[in-house]
Amino acid sequence: MTATPRRIWLCADDYGISHSVNAAIRDLVLRGRINATSAMVVAPTFQRSEALSLAILNAGTQRVAIGLHVTLTAPFRPLSEGYRPVRKGAFLPLTSTLRAAMLRLLNPEKIAVEVAAQIKAFEAAFGKPPDFIDGHQHVHLFPQIRDAVLNVAKDRAPDAWVRQCGHPGRSKDRTRDRKAWLLDYLSRGFRKRAKRLGVKVNPAFAGTYDFNASPDFAALFPAFLEDLPDGSVVMCHPGFVDDELKRLDPLTTLREAEYNYFSDDAFPGRLSAKGLTLGVT
Repeated sequence: MTATPRRIWLCADDYGISHSVNAAIRDLVLRGRINATSAMVVAPTFQRSEALSLAILNAGTQRVAIGLHVTLTAPFRPLSEGYRPVRKGAFLPLTSTLRAAMLRLLNPEKIAVEVAAQIKAFEAAFGKPPDFIDGHQHVHLFPQIRDAVLNVAKDRAPDAWVRQCGHPGRSKDRTRDRKAWLLDYLSRGFRKRAKRLGVKVNPAFAGTYDFNASPDFAALFPAFLEDLPDGSVVMCHPGFVDDELKRLDPLTTLREAEYNYFSDDAFPGRLSAKGLTLGVT
């Protein structure tokens, strides 16, 4: 008897960061190669027209789940007035944000107001609450930030699930990269808080790799798919490179490598060989 395929969320992060990234993500949605993307509503080029161009792909038949990519790190700027701490009007860099969070130096009330402002901006652009919520550079998992994100999600988007970035079945594996280990660690407390609040989370997560090591994405990706339960999230960052992307984010040409991998005609067969599917509903 043939086993029922397990559905995963192959989620393209950073929709909104640049027009070229957006175009690549929409193309992959149309091809049926990804089934989720999270929108960065604080990005300078994010516009309602870009949101409508994505949302219209769900007309008639839903092709893609659209989530909010909560963004709280530089070079992006807060949407809410009075957000603190900032540096030259922008959020703190990632390392400074993580350090402040671990030392409990952030302001949870300010964070909650900012997260609510980003949900409001999402609703204004897409005409509905997000299907799910995750975080740029995984900031939503950090101490203090996680409580604000989960509480606001419960109040403002009660039907949304929130991304946790651990794989409980692999949590004792210390041979993986340090980023995956840290995300596993942070996700343990995140899952406990989400359960206490009644907020839904994905059962497992994959997709991390060292962006600075010139990796072979085609060689890495099959390992992400191993042992994934139904409903898991695999993170990706496909895109085309333009000047706006170069200005805002160090992850550039690797996005094109990811796009090429997913757009290849052989990709659907690679998923089905693992017993996986990208159905949305």
